Amino acid sequence: MFHHIKELQFNARVSKPDPRFATLLLEQFGGANGELAAAMQYFQQAFGAKMPHPDKYDMLMDIATEEFSHLEIVGATIQMLLKGVNGDLKNAAEESEIMQVMNGKAAKESLIHEGIANPQFYVISGGGPALTNSQGIPWCASYTNSNGDLTVDLRTNLASESRAKLVYEHLLKFTDDQYVKETLRFLMSREVAHFEMFQAALDTIQPNYPPGVLQSDPRFTTQYFNLSGGETVRGPWNEGNMPITGKSWDFIENPVEHVKKTNGLETEQNSKKQELEASFAMDKKLSKAKSEEVKSAEPEGVAEWSKANKVKK
Repeated sequence: MFHHIKELQFNARVSKPDPRFATLLLEQFGGANGELAAAMQYFQQAFGAKMPHPDKYDMLMDIATEEFSHLEIVGATIQMLLKGVNGDLKNAAEESEIMQVMNGKAAKESLIHEGIANPQFYVISGGGPALTNSQGIPWCASYTNSNGDLTVDLRTNLASESRAKLVYEHLLKFTDDQYVKETLRFLMSREVAHFEMFQAALDTIQPNYPPGVLQSDPRFTTQYFNLSGGETVRGPWNEGNMPITGKSWDFIENPVEHVKKTNGLETEQNSKKQELEASFAMDKKLSKAKSEEVKSAEPEGVAEWSKANKVKK
């Protein structure tokens, strides 16, 4: 159940009209990394988490709802940036507020041209921002990701929050309006807060590596193939121990010779027999545990969503 409160989560303000920046800001309204995409992604992921992870369902719904709040802030800011433009653009009077920010005839003609050329301005005549990105491309459900495995979804969300923060960083470069900057900084900071929430939630699910249920094949997990020409570059991604498992990297200096020597890695399939058997055993153990986790959380008899599960404290 949603209950709309008319006050914004953050008191968005705009000092003067700026239709050009309003168009850029559409990126966070109906763009791939925008607030609607985030809200729908977390909303979608929450359904699969309801039974086995009611606490994560609660978190995902809270953050999804906040993202809808942010969508409202972005939409309100766009609307305020378009003040004076929602009327007849070509007949805008000299004394109107929008024309006061334009200098000279050339600037006015440029603004009119933008209104004709940019799809956003077709929507302005309707009185509000469109669910498009800054290029007028409509919002698409393919912007969202929900894989049905909570550890995978949470890692996806970490990347989503990172991309959204970066877009706000870039947007800050294109406005001099201090009020608008305050709003963008608030929204950017909430992306960081959500990143922390998702990371904390991921840490409570153990084991959570590798993503999914099945283990990786130990015969092919530690190799780093040197597939770039020129000077060999070494770093913690190909020397020393792997950061999560602690296993040693196997740096293959000459991949072509190595593949020939091992007959397409065939001879490597005879190594690490004990590790492979342990991996298969873990596959069975985790598969059973994950399956039971979901089955045991499903209610018997009539399913009732609101009473399906209570958050464990």
